[in-house]
Amino acid sequence: MIKKYLLTDFNFWRHLINIWSVIFFSVILFDAQTGNGVEGILKVTSILYIGVLAIYVSNKEFERWYHRHSRQHPGEIFVVVWTVLVAALLVADITAQDAYHLPETVVSSYIAVLTILAITRKSRQTYQARYPKN
Repeated sequence: MIKKYLLTDFNFWRHLINIWSVIFFSVILFDAQTGNGVEGILKVTSILYIGVLAIYVSNKEFERWYHRHSRQHPGEIFVVVWTVLVAALLVADITAQDAYHLPETVVSSYIAVLTILAITRKSRQTYQARYPKN
């Protein structure tokens, strides 16, 4: 019963992605503070974060298309946070000379987040065109 609830409840996945976002952002910032001191952990955390994000977004879109999800949890907020973070890290990379470099893992995660947002926005637009609210 609990296992079925955890795998099918939308709020569970939303809370899980929020937790992983905080963890991943914290690891990114710690890596920057330590001059790329935890790149190995950063890579693993990135994989877990993108995996959980993909599951969350897929679940959200399936719920929408089966008319079981109508609440708005805009992914644009995540993209704004990501953009600010990546821009700050890029500035740190430029100004820190050899003390820090922007990890490829962070750049690829940012691109994945942008891609997932683009897909979900198109899915939402298509859904709204097919099922307009009266």
